[in-house]
Amino acid sequence: MTLRLGDTAPDFEQDSSIGRLKFHEWAGNSWVVLFSHPADFTPVCTTELGLTAKLKPEFDKRNVKAIALSVDPAESHKAWIKDIEETQKTVVGFPIIADADKKVSVLYDMIHPEQSVTATVRSVFIIDPNKKIRLMLTYPLSTGRNFDEIVRVIDALQLTDGYSVATPGNWKDGDNVIIPLTIQDPEVIKQKFPKGYESPRPYLRLTPQPNK
Repeated sequence: MTLRLGDTAPDFEQDSSIGRLKFHEWAGNSWVVLFSHPADFTPVCTTELGLTAKLKPEFDKRNVKAIALSVDPAESHKAWIKDIEETQKTVVGFPIIADADKKVSVLYDMIHPEQSVTATVRSVFIIDPNKKIRLMLTYPLSTGRNFDEIVRVIDALQLTDGYSVATPGNWKDGDNVIIPLTIQDPEVIKQKFPKGYESPRPYLRLTPQPNK
């Protein structure tokens, strides 16, 4: 199945570290970070789940739920969570999907045969409260993900959803943003962007970030 930005994230029901889980029902009205792992008790994955656990306060501020996936069974996940908490000095406050039959992995195209015919690659899906896929990232098995970047993208998505702006490269929360080319009327610009803007080029208008 080919998934694209703007598609509805496929729903599923699957076992997890917290019991049977219906994805859309569990997600509710939150943003979701769904991310996959090759296997339990692997070193890169252990650090990644530890980082995600430590980000819970930041995710909570942004109305974000995290959920991981591995093709190992739920009992293995539960033992792995204890290991993560001990080695990473944190508390894993999110579920891990037990995708032993690879149903979800196939649904979300997480198995790339040139990487592994059995294990999932390091996929990331950011899904909004309307269950629409807003971002997809795929990392190779050997490379850990940058979770600061995932938070940065969530900030950008939530900001641009709320205001008529775009974000420049390497943008961080609080930086100047871009007035889109779709807004040309000077009166509309004055109304929407009362702090004004600078324009190093006619097509590039930078304005202070609106208050979220």
